[in-house]
Amino acid sequence: MIELTDTTSAEIAAEFVRARTRAGSPAMGMVMTLIIVAPEEDAVEAMQAAKRASREHPSRVLGVILGDGRGAPHVNAQVGSGDGWGGETALIRLKGEVVKHAESVVLPLLLPDSPVAIWWPTSAPPEPADDPLGRLAQRRITDAAAVSRGKSTAMLNQCRSYAPGNTDLAWTRLTPWRALLAAALDQHPLKVTGAKVTAEKISPSADLLVAWLCDRLKVAVERGTSAGPGITEVTMDTKEGPISISRSDGRLATFSSPHRPDRPVALKRREVPALLAEELRRLDEDDMYAATAAKLVKLQGGKK
Repeated sequence: MIELTDTTSAEIAAEFVRARTRAGSPAMGMVMTLIIVAPEEDAVEAMQAAKRASREHPSRVLGVILGDGRGAPHVNAQVGSGDGWGGETALIRLKGEVVKHAESVVLPLLLPDSPVAIWWPTSAPPEPADDPLGRLAQRRITDAAAVSRGKSTAMLNQCRSYAPGNTDLAWTRLTPWRALLAAALDQHPLKVTGAKVTAEKISPSADLLVAWLCDRLKVAVERGTSAGPGITEVTMDTKEGPISISRSDGRLATFSSPHRPDRPVALKRREVPALLAEELRRLDEDDMYAATAAKLVKLQGGKK
């Protein structure tokens, strides 16, 4: 990594070219730009997650740390490539007046004619699509489960402020659950009369799953509480008996259905790099998340 002190976007871009030349690959093979906005204490972990995701999605990764907005502007950066990265990386620290105009530093560093995604690994702006950095991206990724306080409120706020291109990793965590539940009803094409989701007391993913089931099945869905980890059981009631998927250890689930023996199903809780990689596979609007977000707002008694 090359350290640049009191630098500019032009100098960072020039260092990208020099880094590619030193690596013997002056041609760019990257498919997108990923912007990561994180506080100093979370930046290293977030960049490591992006590093693992870059193996599937070679990208120019721009980590942005917004420091104290008072005083003279300063831009410092660590720039490099290789060392396990699937593309290029820059960790940019902003301080002073330039903090209020972070987009002016980031915009010249975006790959031309390529999609842009932005990820807030912890706290996100109230309206990501209206954030100055968020407006640069076609895909805006938040994580309500990673905020320090008020996870359920953060999830509800993200649903209220939904705009095309928004998503949350709390929704991504539900992909295996949704696939299993859909497959269960394919195997048992029965009318569902009610459902219940049991999970930790505070679980944005469980809140979204309740809204998704309610929206898809058009039935009332009860929310139960357990010790976790995460979601521990989903039960769908039918006239022939309950269909349930229970997971007490966060790894292996048991699938139970009427007139058939129970069977184990792999349902391991996934780490952030895998979730991030999944979200970067599609950069268009997620219609199902949009419908679920609207349903969650409605269930909570609010209006978008």
